[in-house]
Amino acid sequence: MATSTVDRPADLTVDAATLIRDIEQYLAQQAPRTAHPLVTKTTAQLVTEALQQPASETTTPAPELTAPARWLKILPNWTLAILPARRAHGAGRQITVTQHLELTALVLQQYGHHRGGLRSLSGRRCILGAQAVLYRLGYGDEHTAEEACRQIQNVLRRRGIDEPYHQWNDRSDRELDDVLLLIRDAANHSRDNA
Repeated sequence: MATSTVDRPADLTVDAATLIRDIEQYLAQQAPRTAHPLVTKTTAQLVTEALQQPASETTTPAPELTAPARWLKILPNWTLAILPARRAHGAGRQITVTQHLELTALVLQQYGHHRGGLRSLSGRRCILGAQAVLYRLGYGDEHTAEEACRQIQNVLRRRGIDEPYHQWNDRSDRELDDVLLLIRDAANHSRDNA
């Protein structure tokens, strides 16, 4: 069984819009809080609201994606860059290396783990494939992704493993739990060094 190490219920599908919603929820929890405890919105939220059009001039929200979630999950990664949800939420959004690593784990948990390539035909991802999803959705930039790669590789070196992490991911005995532990160790190390 070289394609995946995770058995997922057939009715559990994750589309890009759902993934973006979960990423945005995670990032909202990470947002800096205002100085006064009685103020529940961040400064960025208050500024955004102040710049929005009055309620009488608001536009109709974009319709929900009608394509089946399975199709959105298995489309090539480059198509993620043109999704309406990506343009609305993720386009060009800067994130920290720690956030990139934690979101990589989120993608793997939702899409499933894959060995032997960036992605499987069913949409499961390897570590590098999960990082590509984030990049294509507009979360972070090349520098963020490259530094996250270095953090993952550093954790492997501390464990005495010299092979590149994408080869480590592809080993036949690699399980999702192993991969998540590696990524979370890298995220913790990144947080400690920030």
